[in-house]
Amino acid sequence: MPPPMINPAASVSKWTDRLAFDIALALEGSGEKTSDILKHHEVTQKDFIHSISKDPVFLKKLGEFRDDIRANGLTFRMKARAQAEDLLTTSWALIHDINTSPAVKADLIKSTVKWAGLEPKDKDSGQGGGGVTITINLGDSEQNKLPITLSDEPEQDPESEPLEIEYHEAGGAA
Repeated sequence: MPPPMINPAASVSKWTDRLAFDIALALEGSGEKTSDILKHHEVTQKDFIHSISKDPVFLKKLGEFRDDIRANGLTFRMKARAQAEDLLTTSWALIHDINTSPAVKADLIKSTVKWAGLEPKDKDSGQGGGGVTITINLGDSEQNKLPITLSDEPEQDPESEPLEIEYHEAGGAA
């Protein structure tokens, strides 16, 4: 038997996106009966009626799912999204299980970061960084430092003038 899962994010509310999705399916005439859905999600009818069904966040999520089902039908992507939501709890449990190998934990963490869209942006995505700055010291005075900026990205302002660099030799004029 796996160790009990401690997931602080799951304990914030009594419902998940999957519950909202399953209820939306039922309301749109597809899927299980509401009583079966509540039983599967371990939610009492009393909790659903008096708490969850009055939660504005739940109602908003439910409405979004219903609109999506009406507009697009039940798509493969929508089904996969619902499954992925459920599998996050399995991933959480595996990451925090002392018997899970570090390699598996690392893969799960990398995957979760990727799915959440938290990976660093690719340089081709248009979200550029600032290039590289190299300072060459040709002496010990401030006037002898030559800043050079290298970048493989296009200039931010195509109308700007070309960069002019002055070189001063120690003790001499430009």
